[in-house]
Parts: sequence; C-alpha cells; structure tokens
Amino acid sequence: MDAPAPPASLVRPPLGVSAASFVSSFDRFAVSPMLVVIATDLGAPLSASVAAASGYYLAYGLTQPLWGVLSDRFGRVRVMRGALFGAALAGLVSALMPALWALVAARVVTGACFGAVIPTGLTYVGDTVRAEARQRALTDLMGAAALGTALATGLAGALAGLVSWRVAFTVPAACALACALALRALPEPRREGGPAGVARFLRLVLGHRWALLVFALAFTEGAIMLGVMPFLAPALEHAGVAAALAGLGITAYGLGLWAQAKLVKRLSGRWPAPLLMAAGGAQLVAGFALAAAHVSMVTVAVTALLLGGGWSFLHSSLQTWATSVVPQARGTTVAFFAAALFVGSAVSSWAAGPLAEEGRYPLLFGLAAAAALPLTAVAVLTRRRYLLARTA
Repeated sequence: MDAPAPPASLVRPPLGVSAASFVSSFDRFAVSPMLVVIATDLGAPLSASVAAASGYYLAYGLTQPLWGVLSDRFGRVRVMRGALFGAALAGLVSALMPALWALVAARVVTGACFGAVIPTGLTYVGDTVRAEARQRALTDLMGAAALGTALATGLAGALAGLVSWRVAFTVPAACALACALALRALPEPRREGGPAGVARFLRLVLGHRWALLVFALAFTEGAIMLGVMPFLAPALEHAGVAAALAGLGITAYGLGLWAQAKLVKRLSGRWPAPLLMAAGGAQLVAGFALAAAHVSMVTVAVTALLLGGGWSFLHSSLQTWATSVVPQARGTTVAFFAAALFVGSAVSSWAAGPLAEEGRYPLLFGLAAAAALPLTAVAVLTRRRYLLARTA
C-alpha cells in the first residue's frame, strides 16, 4: 500500500530528495577530473576517454523527457527510486570495467539513470510546496546539488589519483542505493489532473506557449553557462597554470553556487522573480566579461564565483517558473526544461570547440558575456509579463 499523499504545504524538500540530488550532482561532476587517470590506467588516449564524460552527459540530457512522462504517469517517488536502483547498479558496474569501451557503456547507463533524480525532485517540490514558498524550497534543493558539485570537482580527482578512480565510482553508487532505500517511506504526492496518457501530457506541454518560452530560455542558459563554463580550466592551462591548480580554481563555482543559493532563499520572499533574474544575469555578464578581459588564477576564480551566483539567482527562478507553468503535467514540463538545458550546453560546447582549440578563450568568454545580456533582458521582461497575465 502506498504511503498517504503529503499535503501541498511543505516548506522544504524532504531530506531523502535533497540527499539524492547531492549524490546525482556529485556523480555527474566527478568524472571530468578523473579522465587523465582513467586514460592512463586503461591504456587509452585522453581524447578517447572523454567519451566517458560526454556519453554520460548526453544520456543524462536526452532521457529527461522520458523520465518526466513516466513520473507524470506512475508517480515521482516510484520513478526516483527505480532510477536510483539503476544508477547504483550501473555505477558499481562502471567501477569493475576492464576496458574503456565497456566503461563508456556503463557510464551512459549511469547518466541515463541519474538523469531522473534532480528533475523529478524538482517536480516533487512543485507538487508538495505551496507556490509562495516554492523558490526557497528549490534553492534548498539547488544547495544540496551545489554541495555535491563542489565536493566532486575538488575531491574526485584527488581520490582517483591517491586511491583509485574505481573507488570514486563506487562511492556515489553505494550512496544511490542508500537513497533508494531511504525514499521507500516517502509519500507519493497527488498529481494535478490525475492519471492520463502520454500523448495528453505531451499535448499539454508542447502546446503551451509559455512552456515553450521557458524551454527556449533554458536552452539559451544551458548554452551560455553549461556549454562555456567547462572551458575555464582549459583556459587556465593554456595560460600556463598546472592542471591540478586549474581544477582547484573552478571549485569556486560550487562554493559560490552553494553560498548564493542561501542568499536567494532569503531574498525570494522579498524580491519579485524578475529582480532575482536580473541579479543573476548581471553576474553572468560580469563573470564572463572578467574572464574575457584577462585569464589568470584570480580572475577565473572570481568568474567561477560569479557564475555560481548567476546560476543560483537566474536558474532557480527559471526552475520555479518551469514547475508552475503547466501544473497538470509538471513532471513532463520539468523534464523538457532539463532536456533543453543540456541540449543547449551540448550544442554550445561543440560550437566553441574550434575557438578553444585555437586558444581564443577571450573571444569565447566575450561572446558568452554578450549572449547573457539578451538572455537576461528577455527572461526579466517575459517573466514580468507572465506574472501580470496571471493576475489580470
């Protein structure tokens, strides 16, 4: 028998959902610092070992719509628990793989499974937290994910170098299993609109003009932030900074994200959403502009802090919008939102590759700063218009 549905009056995400978001974020960001160690251990070129990361990210992003539709049809908790069990198994298999091709296959499956956790957790918050407190609850969830990001970027490479990259895959797999078991007692929320077919959910979401706008904003944000930010560490290495030290500088992103998520939580009840978006967009512009002006350990660390703040303010506001724009198909909406975010990042990183290969990092960061300006303006103006239309 299912646990009773929780009232839609919670003020923060359940501990198990936050823990699962932490583990998912840790696993997603742990692989990049370990690529050199993995390539050396498996006797493969670094360019080939990158597939262990890119395959993970691609599966993580492309499976989002599937998880969203499944959570709308079968329930949030069921989907999270099933995905966590799958991620635990695939993560343990990853740690045992003797060849690169097998490792890449295992990481693709792991990414596909972990891809369900954070979007479904966001949807759970949308189902159970009242609208006026929702952004504060979402920033709590973002804070847990940010802590996982910070620890992964700072510790995964060291753990792989000092112990083994296999241990670095085993730890989040074991934690995913623990989270799946802990979520067993979590009540399944009531979903607006009740059970319905997959086609109905897709029609509701893809036929909603405001939802399509939110997806477009997510695509652009992903292209600017997630697509360009990974080039900060290579830019430092191009400037002569050692690889280990360059990775340490990027850790400031996770720290900034975690700290400013706390600030957003305090301000979200006082500042309107358009003002929070403007504050976040301003930090994105300033951060990339600083890196475009000069690449050094200090400027990149400050840029990483500003990007963490920009993500906290702007992305949490877009997330909140995504959870409320089509409440009858909230899981599908949030999943398409996440998919747009990661597809945008993939397109951007692919397009930025030639500039990075030529060492034209100032131009790359300058283009990101310039693109962040219209993103911020459109997000602020359309969010304000949406709020006015809702209250009219």
